[in-house]
Amino acid sequence: MACALDVEETAGALERYRRRAGGLIVAGAAVLPLAAGAGALLTEPWREDTAILLCVVGILALGAGTGSLALARRMRRTLAAGTWSAHPAVALDRTGHATTLVLRAPDGTETWPLTVIATRHRYEAVRPGPDGVLWWCGDPRVGGVLAPPGGGPLIWAKPLRGERVRRRVVAHAAAEGLAHRPVPKQPQAQPPEPVTANGPDPLAANGPGPVTANGPGPVTANRPAPFPANGPEPVIAPVPRPFAWEDPHPVLTCGPDPFGTDDPEAGSGPDPFAPGGPDSVNGPATRRRDEAGTGSGPTYAVLVAHAERQAMPPGKAPRREADVREVRWWRVRSLRRLAGVQRVLVALAFCAAVGAVALTGPPEEDVPKLWFAAALPLAGLVYAGHHVLTRGRHAARLMARAATSHTPVPRRYVLLYDPHGGAPVLVFFPMHGGPDDRPEGVLPLVLPGTPKDPRRGLPERPTGPAGLHGWRDRTPFGAPFVVPWIDGRPLWAAGPYREADGKEFLALLDRLAPPVEAQSS
Repeated sequence: MACALDVEETAGALERYRRRAGGLIVAGAAVLPLAAGAGALLTEPWREDTAILLCVVGILALGAGTGSLALARRMRRTLAAGTWSAHPAVALDRTGHATTLVLRAPDGTETWPLTVIATRHRYEAVRPGPDGVLWWCGDPRVGGVLAPPGGGPLIWAKPLRGERVRRRVVAHAAAEGLAHRPVPKQPQAQPPEPVTANGPDPLAANGPGPVTANGPGPVTANRPAPFPANGPEPVIAPVPRPFAWEDPHPVLTCGPDPFGTDDPEAGSGPDPFAPGGPDSVNGPATRRRDEAGTGSGPTYAVLVAHAERQAMPPGKAPRREADVREVRWWRVRSLRRLAGVQRVLVALAFCAAVGAVALTGPPEEDVPKLWFAAALPLAGLVYAGHHVLTRGRHAARLMARAATSHTPVPRRYVLLYDPHGGAPVLVFFPMHGGPDDRPEGVLPLVLPGTPKDPRRGLPERPTGPAGLHGWRDRTPFGAPFVVPWIDGRPLWAAGPYREADGKEFLALLDRLAPPVEAQSS
């Protein structure tokens, strides 16, 4: 890796950021002439309010776009001049101040308190997850680029000013356990994969670590990119993002169309234990795992260690809701939220409130303001209703159909969290196995809790048994839709079940559980 821009995901994230900045500039330049035209064409009492509003929107868009474009150029120069390095990180929220991050140098000799230069929603995509690992490129004395493991999305950070403030922030980070975080594996430290007569050896990167004075070193989850020994310098592969619905109308393997009926029990899917099912010796899942070479990748013991570091104390028990096996999907609270019905009800409430104000007969000079106030909830209602009709109800029916299927597939799960937004992800292993087992698949989950407590309703233990229901419906690419039942409750998936399928699957596991150089003391 010659520079950080050689990482494909980094280059793509920077290009998307630059395009958004350009779009803001174009939008601002287009809105300002509209303000002048509105002032010339409209009559009182609409003229003044409309012109002022359009001017404010145009100036804000131009300012934000120009600043973002300048920052994008600065990030490009920094990324082209340096390489990525992985660091333990702690996020600190200081009331009344900009968001602060503290990074620890890979060798543990110094800490870098930094101030994040990004909007709140962009920072949330980069906020260090439970593992507390961020990638850094730049000079901590001047500023640099931060990204979650994988190289994107990107935000800019600069050193925190004030010696007293820096000491106080560093002490707070030390109290959060920054000094005892594991040292992550460096992105550029991955050696070429050994080449054998029959191709790359999938087991070479998972043997015992280097021999030290005290015996063999630790076993790590380092997986190098599959480049030939004498080939070009390896480039980190783009990390897949399977955490979204690939298609609202999946291809059905058998049974009637689940979108044509409201009965989640309709249809009969294939028996997962029948020939060709997920547990069959010669089934498609087994063949895919054999073709991918499941000898590579992190073991059950490695992922359990990550899961235990990420685990949080159990919170309140989830609220009881209707059993999806006994009622239709719209009577299940979590499925209504998954379908987006609550957003429609909120938008309807705002529209009703604006309508009630209009019926009271407001003064004539306030009518333009009322129209502007009504435009936003009306647009939200149209968007939310379109989402429910085109995607939401199909996804809810699909989950209800999968959750009510019979003959579950028993598996062991490990609960991890995606550093891109903190979404929970279940990694599944064979039910009867040992600590050296390799993952069979991953399943992204929808956060089951409320906005104030989003993790409420997740399993209390980071590991344990689960029963996978579903296997009836698949995407056009063959990925099945399943619903895990844990502790007698279903957990709704945010996408299809992804089976082990080669280097992209391993890159996804590297993002969920970044490889480490050494364990914490």
